[in-house]
Amino acid sequence: MSLRYCEVALPVPLRSTFSYAVPEPRGGEPLVGRRVVVPFGRRAMVGIVLAESDHAPEVQGVKPLREVLDRLPALPPQLLELGQWISRYYLAPIGETFRAMLPPEIELREDRTYTLTDSGREDFRELAEIAGAESAEFALLKYFDRKGSSTSARLRRRPGGEALAEKLVRRGYLVVSEALHFRKTRTQKIVAWRGDAFESARGEAEGRIREALTAERGPLPLPVLLDDVQVSRSAIHRLEKAGLLQIWEEPITPGADPWEIDFVPPANVLNAEQKAALEDIGCRMVAGGFSTALLHGVTGSGKTEVYLGAIEMAVSRGRTAIVLVPEIALTLWVGRLVRARFGDRVAVLHSGLADVERARGWWRVRRGEASIVVGTRSAVFAPLEKLGLIVVDEEQESSYKQEEVPRYNGRDTAVYRARLEGAVALLGSATPSLESFHNARAGKYRLLALRSRVQNRPLAEVRIIDLRAEFRQHHRTAPISESLRAAIALRLEERTQAMVLINRRGYSWSLLCRSCGAIVECQNCSIALTYHKSRQRLECHYCGFALPPPKQCPKCRAPYMYFVGDGAERVDEYLRGEFPHARVARLDRDTVRTKRAYQQVLGAFSKGEVDILVGTQMVAKGHDFSRVTLVGVVSADLALGRPDFRAAERTFQLLTQVAGRAGRGELAGEVLVETYYPDHYAIQYAAQQDYLSFYEKEAQFRRALHYPPFAALATVLVCDPQVENAIRWSRSLAACFGPFEKQGLKVLGPAAAPLARLRREYRFQFLLKAPRRAVLGKALAAAMDFSAAKEIPATAVIVDVDPASLV
Repeated sequence: MSLRYCEVALPVPLRSTFSYAVPEPRGGEPLVGRRVVVPFGRRAMVGIVLAESDHAPEVQGVKPLREVLDRLPALPPQLLELGQWISRYYLAPIGETFRAMLPPEIELREDRTYTLTDSGREDFRELAEIAGAESAEFALLKYFDRKGSSTSARLRRRPGGEALAEKLVRRGYLVVSEALHFRKTRTQKIVAWRGDAFESARGEAEGRIREALTAERGPLPLPVLLDDVQVSRSAIHRLEKAGLLQIWEEPITPGADPWEIDFVPPANVLNAEQKAALEDIGCRMVAGGFSTALLHGVTGSGKTEVYLGAIEMAVSRGRTAIVLVPEIALTLWVGRLVRARFGDRVAVLHSGLADVERARGWWRVRRGEASIVVGTRSAVFAPLEKLGLIVVDEEQESSYKQEEVPRYNGRDTAVYRARLEGAVALLGSATPSLESFHNARAGKYRLLALRSRVQNRPLAEVRIIDLRAEFRQHHRTAPISESLRAAIALRLEERTQAMVLINRRGYSWSLLCRSCGAIVECQNCSIALTYHKSRQRLECHYCGFALPPPKQCPKCRAPYMYFVGDGAERVDEYLRGEFPHARVARLDRDTVRTKRAYQQVLGAFSKGEVDILVGTQMVAKGHDFSRVTLVGVVSADLALGRPDFRAAERTFQLLTQVAGRAGRGELAGEVLVETYYPDHYAIQYAAQQDYLSFYEKEAQFRRALHYPPFAALATVLVCDPQVENAIRWSRSLAACFGPFEKQGLKVLGPAAAPLARLRREYRFQFLLKAPRRAVLGKALAAAMDFSAAKEIPATAVIVDVDPASLV
């Protein structure tokens, strides 16, 4: 048998695959789509096989692969093709692209082994001859002289052991190697009753055990049984020896979510518009083949019911479905609705799950045990086969765009996957992105409209609060306006609920010196630190740097430090002070860091146990609370000052979405929008909830300034810890882009990025606009080839195709 070879994509920042030989025992197995362990330099890595061949590669010294991890190919052929498209379109390293598509590697653990070198042994002997040599380095070298080598796990047991070992590696005293080992699966003992259920009990303990395992709950994990019936392990062992109990080992699986239990979904009757939309979607499924529809419905119009009906159509035809939502938080609500309708056929996938839970859910989907997946953008890679429907809820959200490699857009990737699978892509929103609405108007997408709320409920009345007039009237400032304060007081009297949105975390935006005007900035990023009063810290929300608030200005030493701007924490504190008898809760990343905490806050609000809910944009979309009659938007114009062509669009979308949280039940709703720019078209059209007028106005600016959807757009960031390198490489790339300007490419830059320094790296940015996507693609590919030829580090040039933001 001739030797076979395979091409493996590895998670490294390189744009190529790597060739490996297939050992003879594996010679007859198909390997494409399966994960393998291969040697790479001095370490072992997990990659995925993309191709096989009988022809030897041109490179010399091809190494054999070590292990095949999967019996079933991890990725089916359509997902392999999708990954290669993402790599090409977004110019992402192919191995890092597939890493984003694959499940967590829970089967393996990585160990680092440190070994003493000859140089290290000589240094230890020299130190040993010095009387009283008791340094930490000497102690560690002495340990290695005795042991020879040690793993990172063992070194962690010594104070500062791993950090000191890395220091000795840099000096050449130790050498490090990395290896992958199979991790043991955690198991638990399951106990079942195997005796006669009707036999009289021989004792009280036996009776309680038999009752728990037969009449009440069936087989139980041993720790749960011991806790429930309050018996000793010896009683269990005695019954097992007597043949009355059967005990076996099972892998530990995540417990059921308490929120999923006994949930009864709302019973909704479809109106004429919903039925028409579903009929259109059903016709597309019957016709077969790929199509995309944009479901444009006002807030509260029942888009979710249309999604559920479309899923039911797909499942009834033997197809599978994916539902994408923009936030992990929304998977809880949407997941409950879908599970209530379709039961155990539903899997929830998102990055907030523990690795074990996410991997088991992923493989459950791959084995065909689940036919419907609900999740965030990464769920677009769910390994479903016979895919019939992909729903993208709130398709306009920027969170569908990944901000690290691979920088794909989950919405656009969903449309391309639907094309590969011959499925229907259903995009839904009350405020569609300009790109999607433009595609619908141009005929690329089918436009389905829901113009009225369910049961013909009226839209909430929106009132704009001019903060300039408020200040002229009251001559004072507060975290919220007097009008909003009075409206909240009225709702408390009426015993209804209010939501207050302020899209700023923390207590204050920044700390300012009133003497010299300096702002306390992050030492790693060119951004002001945010003050968090509960932690008494100034924090950077980009890199995590933190310090206590200084009493004096770090620059001029003046004692006149002043906190500027109000965040969610300050508004929360103010409302508690103004309404001491009200029940106030806050929902942002500072108060809810886990799924359970998020459930507790929203669960309390939905049950009426909270009167006022303060939050960031986490409260703005997707939630349905029937007793909310007031929504207040604090500092509604925050986003308008951002140096981003999407600033007006983002403001309009956020205000329209949050306005839709009010008046969703039988009670009428009101929305108060605070702003210093009451005449801005984004705020005016959001108050009127007039999407079409906003689209026409914004499209005029986009067309005149050559921004999407009327041009293809990309940014190229050049970054390095040394500013001289970043400047030099930027100038070189500018010359590379020059020839493409004759083909219509517009090059803006290089210039300092809006965030000029991030995580200790200086950043310079190009903004590229092209009338045709082919021109943009050629220019970006040429820039990547140029960077490789000039030996500019791959990590120093960051290409973002179709950026969601320029900041």
